[in-house]
Amino acid sequence: MITVQKLTKHYRDTKRGTIRAAQDISFEAHPGEVVGLLGCNGAGKTTTLRMLSTIIQPTSGEASVNGFSILREPEKVRKQIGFLSNSTALYGRLQPVEMLQYFGRLCGMTESQLSSRIEWVLDVLKIRDFQNQLCDKLSTGQKQRVSIARAILHDPPVLFFDEPTAGLDVVTSQTILEFIEEFRAAGKCIIYSTHIMSEIERLCNRVVIIHEGELRATGTAHALKEETNSGSFEEAFLKIVGYNREANIA
Repeated sequence: MITVQKLTKHYRDTKRGTIRAAQDISFEAHPGEVVGLLGCNGAGKTTTLRMLSTIIQPTSGEASVNGFSILREPEKVRKQIGFLSNSTALYGRLQPVEMLQYFGRLCGMTESQLSSRIEWVLDVLKIRDFQNQLCDKLSTGQKQRVSIARAILHDPPVLFFDEPTAGLDVVTSQTILEFIEEFRAAGKCIIYSTHIMSEIERLCNRVVIIHEGELRATGTAHALKEETNSGSFEEAFLKIVGYNREANIA
């Protein structure tokens, strides 16, 4: 479903020189599984997702999404994906239903398809109680539900989630994680970017650890614990990224 081969993105900064936001990232993801992109803030997770979703072009490397090249067929790639970005905003003066109608039409859905899918997402994401409120008036959790509805409205086979629980309370985060488990059970291929260890262990079939723009490890959480002789996945992650407690205390 997703094949990533040495995907690389460099930026040029007048003061800092070349910034290697992502360097030779390679992994695969398949239908019915969640692959976690794990890393500290600034590790390169969002850059990788933006390349895969064709928002930015890679400096080098290649990737395919559901058989389509991100370099040669970006428009076809966009039709295969739903992307929940941690920086995507809603139109504040629109209601959730109006938001969904707008984006559904941008995706080229027919009016009958759109009507049916809107009814479905309103129910499955429990949006009906606030469907007619302005997006500006919604809580953070309600806005996140509308953002997820927008991402899945056209029923894409591939879903990208970029830190979907950031800033949410425990109850709302639990609801979001349950939605993602349902999407996986429905056969979606999901890339899940986060820095929260418990979410990785709960959701992800495999983990891709990125640190300072580089791929550091791939595998299941259990396998990575065994490989690093760690008692917890958090300990395994810290070893993989080279965290030195004494150096940080000093």
